[in-house]
Amino acid sequence: MLRLNLPPFPFKIVRNESNVTIFDPLRKKYVALTPEEWVRQHFVQYLINERGFPGALIANEVSIKLHRTSKRCDTVVYDNQLNPLALVEYKAPEVEITQKVFEQISRYNIVFKVPYLIISNGLSHYCCQIDYENQRISFLKEIPTYQEIIQNK
Repeated sequence: MLRLNLPPFPFKIVRNESNVTIFDPLRKKYVALTPEEWVRQHFVQYLINERGFPGALIANEVSIKLHRTSKRCDTVVYDNQLNPLALVEYKAPEVEITQKVFEQISRYNIVFKVPYLIISNGLSHYCCQIDYENQRISFLKEIPTYQEIIQNK
């Protein structure tokens, strides 16, 4: 798999004659190792190990209903009361992060109304802070720590 712009982590990978899987510690199961999953597993470990996000308050592949259709949000981060704080959308490294990706995560945020949106393809990472009161979106220079997110809530 491609080297990403994220710290390395010792993942559990299983190869057999028909597929390759990676262990997702949040879902507690092996999942198909796609390029997007490679980014997800690295980014979640980055959030936990580098940015202080509690693993117990992160969920992968969260099902939502949006305009009568079922969707899955890649990752949702919660506070201690299980209120959503941030959404994370992943793309494979070869996928360019465009306006369409921001529109996708913004549609998911219609359901969640979180103050932080994060997008990564493993090479480039973007974080937006949403100020609902003043109707402003600010791009941040780096992903905030979990403590910074809680303090700005």
